[in-house]
Amino acid sequence: MHSVDFIIIVLYILLTLGVGIWISKRASKGLDSYFLGGKSIKWYYLGLSNGSGMFDVSGTAWMVGLLFLYGAKSFLFMWMWPIWNQIFIMVFLAVWIRRSNIMTGSEWILTRFGDDKAGRASHLIVAIFAIVASVGFIAYFFEGVGKFMSVILPWDITLALNDVVLLTSSQSYALIIIFLTTIYTIKGGMFSVVATEVLQYGIMVLSGVLVAIYAFVTVTDVEINNIISTEWSTIFFGNSIEGSWTGELTAFNKLVDTQGYKMFGAFIGMCLFKGLFASIAGPTPSYDMQRILSTRSVKEAAYMSGFTNLILFIPRYLLIGGIVVLALVYLAPSMAASSTLSLGDLEIILPTVINNHVPVGIKGLLLAGLLAAFMSTFSAFVNSGPAYVVNDIYKKYYKSNEKESHYIKASHLTSFVIVILGVIMGFFAESINAITLWITSALYGGYVASNFLKWIWWRFNGWGYFWGMTSGLIIATLQFLVDMNKDNFEVGSFLYDCAHIDVIYIFPIIFSVSLLGSFLGTLFTPATNIETLKSFYFNVRPWGWWKPVLNELKKDDNTITKNGDFISDMLNCVIGIIWQSSMILLPIYFMIRDYPKTLMALLVFVITTIILKFTWLDKVKKLPDTE
Repeated sequence: MHSVDFIIIVLYILLTLGVGIWISKRASKGLDSYFLGGKSIKWYYLGLSNGSGMFDVSGTAWMVGLLFLYGAKSFLFMWMWPIWNQIFIMVFLAVWIRRSNIMTGSEWILTRFGDDKAGRASHLIVAIFAIVASVGFIAYFFEGVGKFMSVILPWDITLALNDVVLLTSSQSYALIIIFLTTIYTIKGGMFSVVATEVLQYGIMVLSGVLVAIYAFVTVTDVEINNIISTEWSTIFFGNSIEGSWTGELTAFNKLVDTQGYKMFGAFIGMCLFKGLFASIAGPTPSYDMQRILSTRSVKEAAYMSGFTNLILFIPRYLLIGGIVVLALVYLAPSMAASSTLSLGDLEIILPTVINNHVPVGIKGLLLAGLLAAFMSTFSAFVNSGPAYVVNDIYKKYYKSNEKESHYIKASHLTSFVIVILGVIMGFFAESINAITLWITSALYGGYVASNFLKWIWWRFNGWGYFWGMTSGLIIATLQFLVDMNKDNFEVGSFLYDCAHIDVIYIFPIIFSVSLLGSFLGTLFTPATNIETLKSFYFNVRPWGWWKPVLNELKKDDNTITKNGDFISDMLNCVIGIIWQSSMILLPIYFMIRDYPKTLMALLVFVITTIILKFTWLDKVKKLPDTE
C-alpha cells in the first residue's frame, strides 16, 4: 500500500472518531436523545444516514460477485432481502409506524396488542428477535470486513500461540475495525451515528464516482464486449439459468451450476412469494425502524423513506459496476484458469481489484469509502440493538425508576455484549453468502407471518404474535445450527439432506410453521381489548379486515372512515419497484457501455419518477407538518 493511500485511511478514521465523539454530548440527555436523537434531526439527514447504513461492505462484496458471475439479472438476487421493502415503507408503512410516536419496534407492539400478559409476551418476543437480528448482522459484518481488509492491507497480523492459530489475519483486522466503530457509536448514540453516517455517505459517493470514471477511462468498449455476452447483459430469464461464458472463461459456467440457483425461475418465484409478505410485514426492529421513529413528524417519515431510495442505488451501483468492469477485464482470465475456482473467489473480487487495479489516491479514498460503508452499517445496528434490551426489557420489567444516566450506562454495557456475541457468531460463519442467506431466508422467515397479520387482521392478538414469532425463531435457529454442523452428518442421513438444501427454499416451511403458530395462538385465546384496538386503528388507520373495530369507533364518531388506499398503495408499490430497479440497472448498463439499455433505464426512471410525484408525493404533501 502506498503511503498516500495509508494517510487517507488514517485521516478518515481520525475524522470519523473525532466527529462521533465531539457530537456525543448531545446524547447524554436521556434514552430519547440517545436512541432517537430527541426526534429533532432533519429528515434529509436521517435519509442520508439510512442510505449510508444500507451501503455496507459485506453486501457490496456479495453484489460484486453476483454481478460478475450472473450479469445484469443479478439485481434480482436483491429481492431475497427483499430490497423493495424500502418501497413499501416509502409508500405507506413509514406513515403507519411514525404515527405510533414511540421509541422502538417492540414498544410499538404494545400499541397494537395492549399492555396485558399477551401484549407483554408479544413485546418480549419482538425484542428478542431484534437482539438476535443485531447479533446476526454483526456476525455478517465481521465476516465481510475481515475478509476485505486482509486482502487489501499488506500486514499479516495472525495471532498464534505455540503454533496454534488463535486469530487469523482477517479476524484480527475485523476486531480492530469493530472496536474503533463501537467506541464512537456507544459514546454518542443516534447523534453520533447520524453525523458520522452523513460524512461517510459523502465519502462513499465520491469514491464510487471516481472508480466509475477510472473504469470508464481505462477499459475500452472492445475489451468489455470481448468478455461479456448478450445473455450476460439481459435481465430476462427462463426456468433455469445457464452460464453465458465462452472460450477460456467457460469455467465460470460450472460455478453457476454449483451455486444453488440453477432453477432460476423457481428461485425468483420464491423471492416474489417471500417479498410480498415480508414487505407488507414492514421493517424489522432495527436501524431502519429507528430512523422512521426518529423523524420529527409523519410527513417527514415519508419524505425520509423516499429520499433513502433515491440516494442509495445509483451511487452504490456505479461503484459496483466500476469494480466489476475492472474485474471482468483484468481478473476473469486468471480466475477461470484456476483449478480451485469457488464462491470464495467471488467474495474477494472487490478487495482484489482495489489492491491491484486501482491507482494511488483513488485507492485510498475508495478504501476509506468502503470502510465508511462498513462502519456506518455496523454503527446503526450497535445503536438500535441495545434499545430493545434497555428500553423494552431492562427498564420496563426490572428497573423502571432509575435516572436517565443509569439507562445510558446500561446501553453502553449492552452494546459491548451484543458486539461480542456477534463476533462469536462470526467465527462460525462459513461465508458472507451463507450468513446472508440465513438472515434473509431463515431468520426473516420467522418474522414475516406474525408481522404481516398484525397490520391486516383485527382478531390477531398478542398470543398469536408471540407463538408465531417464537415458532419461526426456533426453526430459524435450528436451521443455523444444522447448517453449521453439516459436515459432521452422515451422507444420506435426514440431517445431511436438510443441511444441504438451499436456505431460500426453506423459507416456505418456516413461514408455514410461523403462520400455523400465529393462527393457533390467536384462535385459542381471547381477542385483544377493544379499547386498545380502537386506539391503534384510530392512530395508524391501516387497510385490511378491521370492520368490527371501525364499527365500534363510529359509535363515538360517525365521521371516521376506513382506509381505502389499498389499491392505490399497491399500484404505487409496483411503480416504485420498477423505479427502484431502473436506478440499479442504469449505472450497470452505463458502465458496460450498453447505451441503448442505458437510455431505456433512464427513460423508465424519469417516467416512474413523474408518476410517483403525482400518485405518492402529492399525497404526502397533504399530511400534517407536525404531530
